Amino acid sequence: MVSEEDVAHIAAITDVGVDASELKLFTGQFNAILEYFDILDSVEGGNGEPVGPTNIFREDVVVQSLSQEDVLRNSTDPEDGFIRAPRVI
Repeated sequence: MVSEEDVAHIAAITDVGVDASELKLFTGQFNAILEYFDILDSVEGGNGEPVGPTNIFREDVVVQSLSQEDVLRNSTDPEDGFIRAPRVI
């Protein structure tokens, strides 16, 4: 359980302005959050195999892409094999 002094200390070291009149409110909220973590800690995890990242939308298919010449043909002012764009400041 977190005390009002703990909340005041945490507020001081994190440079969060907590007024003395707000300490009781924040202490109650802080303790409520910690109680939720206690509930989560008590939940047993599944024993299933870990699943890696999967793409559920579509299969990745390798397709022929445009050649550099075809891409540069759409550019108005290519330079040294690259598309030249306006300077952004």
